Amino acid sequence: MSRYNTRSARPRAADPITTTGRTTTHEGGAAYTRDTRGELLMLAVVNMVGNDTFYESAGVRDDRFTALVRTLAVEHPAWMVEFVRWLRGEANMRSAALVAAAETVKARLDAGAPAVPGYSRLVVDAALQRADEPGELIGYWTSHYGRAIPKPIKRGVADAVRRLYGERSLLKYDTASKGYRFADVLNLVHAAPAADKPWQGELFGHALDRRHHPDEAVPSAALRMVTANAGLRAAAASDPRVLLDADALAAAGMTWEDALSLAGARVDRAELWSALVPSMGYMALLRNLRNLDEAGVPDHVAAQVAERLADPEQVARSRQFPYRFLSAHRAAPSLRWGHALDVALNASCANVPALTGRTLVLVDTSASMTSPVSARSQVRHVDVGALFGAVLARRGNAVDLVGYADGQFEHRLTRGGSVLRDIEAFTARIGEVGHGTETVAALRAAYRGHERVVIISDMQAFAHPGYGGRSSGGTGISVSDAIPATVPMFGVDTTGYAATSIEVGTPNRHEIGGFSDRMFTMLDLMARGRDAGWPWEHARD
Repeated sequence: MSRYNTRSARPRAADPITTTGRTTTHEGGAAYTRDTRGELLMLAVVNMVGNDTFYESAGVRDDRFTALVRTLAVEHPAWMVEFVRWLRGEANMRSAALVAAAETVKARLDAGAPAVPGYSRLVVDAALQRADEPGELIGYWTSHYGRAIPKPIKRGVADAVRRLYGERSLLKYDTASKGYRFADVLNLVHAAPAADKPWQGELFGHALDRRHHPDEAVPSAALRMVTANAGLRAAAASDPRVLLDADALAAAGMTWEDALSLAGARVDRAELWSALVPSMGYMALLRNLRNLDEAGVPDHVAAQVAERLADPEQVARSRQFPYRFLSAHRAAPSLRWGHALDVALNASCANVPALTGRTLVLVDTSASMTSPVSARSQVRHVDVGALFGAVLARRGNAVDLVGYADGQFEHRLTRGGSVLRDIEAFTARIGEVGHGTETVAALRAAYRGHERVVIISDMQAFAHPGYGGRSSGGTGISVSDAIPATVPMFGVDTTGYAATSIEVGTPNRHEIGGFSDRMFTMLDLMARGRDAGWPWEHARD
């Protein structure tokens, strides 16, 4: 009789995250502690810096993040550079990457770590991907550690300045509302112009002039966009209708905020928005659908916007979190954006795999999942769970989508329906089965010989006094032990608390996290029995 060479034999995948000990969840359930790098990864991909969560205050959460960064900055500096580069890039977590970079420098300076081979400088440069971020990083450093800027910060910021400072970014980000203007950054880090950007010297000089002598600052002829912007502003003072010229707005790099401010109530808002639309970026369009509706832009302009929103290439370049499309859908008063946003949401989930065989997808609808992902968002953790649950269900060949709290409910999708409507229908059932987090009970009730289980939750399960599995400190059976050990279980963590319900790193027990569909690249790898590695390692393949 064959023991190993069977039809059901699968390769065993390795998870980069491992658990190191036993603990309890915030609700007293059996839980596990992750290794330091795993805990930082799971926290960073969901950490909206300065925001409370259901179980952790902003201060406690940010302190935990900082402590993890400081430990790894000394113990694994090369790993930190790759981590921060991925965090700001593929994971698109801006504030977390900035804090991680600054705290890496601080930790290495405090520890007396050697400057060679320049990890601190590299991690700073890796965190800065937008032209307003050098000022943001310096603002963070000075507010926490004073005005003395260490050399690694200066050199890393100078590297970023050469990459990021240009005419358009000067017009967009160098505003009086900023504590550190472009000129202030240049004065602090003494960045020389990039060798391949001969015009950058003129730009730096103009940034200094407009900061220190704004009434006398006149851009050189080499700065065509800045010159056009100054001319358009001057013309708009006497005749605001010049702002209705779409080509002039684009040539002047005029932002929608500036155009609206300059125009005031002197021009028709629908005409002004119609002129702005061709030169607006993808994110600006997505966030202004309500304004476009309220201004009454005509349908042919709305159709142009919808076409851009639904363009898969533009969706990919925008790197928007999938839940942003849900947020835009909920904010827009009209229905004319619905189809485009649904197409865009699906395009933003390009990395969500089609899973062969039968898959059980459990989405946590407990009270803790109804908290928003950030203080400025109306999207909740349960909305993110419903979104990925619905997308997984539509991609899979045979997916059972189940919501759970104190009890469970099976949710059937409408054939040929919309993911946006799927989300709204699913979340309308919140409270139907209570508000607790009975993950073990949900697994035992819903599991019916599926080939894999995906749990989307904050991983803070209630204690369950089950039998047949191991217990931990009187907290009952573990989520990891609620189904056979041979069945792959994937936890999708939406919040990143220190304790997790899944014993990650043991056979067939995996955890991923974040708001980007990139996390499902790892799910796909492990579902096919391949070692996932750290996310940035896969990005190089």
